[in-house]
Amino acid sequence: MNDMSLTLLSYLTDNRILDLNTADIVKNDIEIKNKNVFEILLDRHLFAREDLLIVLIEFYKKGHFQLEDINKYFAIEIEDFLKILAKNLNAVYIDLDSIDINHKMVTKLPFNQLKKFHALPVKEDEINVYVAFRDPLDLNAQEGIQRIFPRKLVKTVISEPSLIEKYLNKIELGDSIKELIAEIRKEITSSALENPQESSGILKLIEVILKTSILARASDVHVEATVNNCVVRSRIDGILTETFIFEKDIYPPLASRLKLLSNMDIAEKRKPQDGRFSATILGKEFDFRISTLPILNGESIVMRILDKSKVMIKLEGLGMHPNNFAKFNSSMKAPYGVIFVTGPTGSGKTTTLYAALNAIKSVQTKIITVEDPVEYQLNLIQQVQVNEKAKLTFAAALRSILRQDPDIIMIGEVRDQETLRIAVQAALTGHLVFSTLHTNDSISAVTRVMDMGIEPYLLSGSLVAIEAQRLVRKLCPHCKSKIALPKTAHKDIDALLPDSYQFYKHNGCEKCSQTGYIGREMLSEILVVSEKISSMIAQGESKENIKQQALVEGFVDMYKDGIVRAAQGITTLDEVARVAKA
Repeated sequence: MNDMSLTLLSYLTDNRILDLNTADIVKNDIEIKNKNVFEILLDRHLFAREDLLIVLIEFYKKGHFQLEDINKYFAIEIEDFLKILAKNLNAVYIDLDSIDINHKMVTKLPFNQLKKFHALPVKEDEINVYVAFRDPLDLNAQEGIQRIFPRKLVKTVISEPSLIEKYLNKIELGDSIKELIAEIRKEITSSALENPQESSGILKLIEVILKTSILARASDVHVEATVNNCVVRSRIDGILTETFIFEKDIYPPLASRLKLLSNMDIAEKRKPQDGRFSATILGKEFDFRISTLPILNGESIVMRILDKSKVMIKLEGLGMHPNNFAKFNSSMKAPYGVIFVTGPTGSGKTTTLYAALNAIKSVQTKIITVEDPVEYQLNLIQQVQVNEKAKLTFAAALRSILRQDPDIIMIGEVRDQETLRIAVQAALTGHLVFSTLHTNDSISAVTRVMDMGIEPYLLSGSLVAIEAQRLVRKLCPHCKSKIALPKTAHKDIDALLPDSYQFYKHNGCEKCSQTGYIGREMLSEILVVSEKISSMIAQGESKENIKQQALVEGFVDMYKDGIVRAAQGITTLDEVARVAKA
């Protein structure tokens, strides 16, 4: 039993909300059922949920726990509690991620004061300034912020403490490059604007943006123009997060310099463009693939960060479930056939294929790939870059590849029936073919290929295995905390849980940039095409029947794989639900 449950029980009896006999029964239940006091009080119908939350608010007001610990102690979602707390305090609840914070106002304020009081001003009008406080009951902080706004009335806003800290950290990051922004503004007003190549301030800013994104383990950097700002966002562990917000005047020179670096036409703003450049950041060489797209307020610029040192990943280092790894490994040893790797964009399909080719390449084996684009160069492997302008399509490249006497072929993506048909024919004539498909799960890939016009008898004879995958964010080991699941959630997943388990929630700390997650883990499922399943495919059996047979043969779907990872404390149930449906 946690100490907080005992403290709440004492509070209830001291204030005569519960009598001593009932409190003893509740205490006994907590010890036997291994649940927290909040759940037991609801289970025994001693309180309605709304009434108990009001009691909990009074308990919080007495200073017994911090807002961020509400889930840890009572298994209550913080958002639910904050909404009721806002009503109780006659304040407004705001989800900071859903509003456009007035950054121009915030950057003019003394940041050390905001940091000291853990306060984030979010908006202002003629009379009021609305401020989110990490502790909305801290009168000292409210008075301190009021002194910054002598002519306006400070109104307290209720927001999630972790989000307040996240936005304060962003402001601090922006604060650290104020001098650089001032230098760029000087250059904008001088002749440097006419010749962007002479603008050293912008180059320094680009280096800061890239360095910050790489240190945060980002895979992509998005530079976007909005009505009021220039926003820089980074995709970290598959999720976009705002890294910098500049004023609008920084956008034109920043966009022009990025285009110059990538050998693009800086005068062309009406058409999409593609380019690439290399740079040494933090002592390591990186390639940046850059794409521009005209949008309403300018152009959206996206840079894909390609770290040359990361490609040499081993298959066993991908984080596949041991059973799935064993199945995939044995499928790769097939003398011929097609192996599909499926999943949405950004689910690590290319990384899995590169790791597979790395594992089976040798001097005795001729491996040729056809990709669009070739992201990383691999030794002992011949790589072909698709070039639509030169009419070197996937299908055209494949026809030529078959005349090159290959043993193994890797096709970056099957986009049309022609490419798919050549791949299947190559598999039937003694080649091992790897490729990717966009489907939701491994069994859907069978019907997807047939929908693309491949006859069932050809498919059944060529298919070796289909692996489907998704990436979930891994919990930060420095700040994750244990939680007890609500009864309703338990009921849905009981059958999938291992014998011993412990679920955790994400919190957020400096080491994980306040996200609560560091790195990603692969969830996967693999359908090995046995003789029975091959026969079912040839007869055109339904997806449901194929799945039933696969389950009999030991198939474990991605959702179950995810539940097991959450039960082991590797990720959260929210993450599993986000990427893998039940």
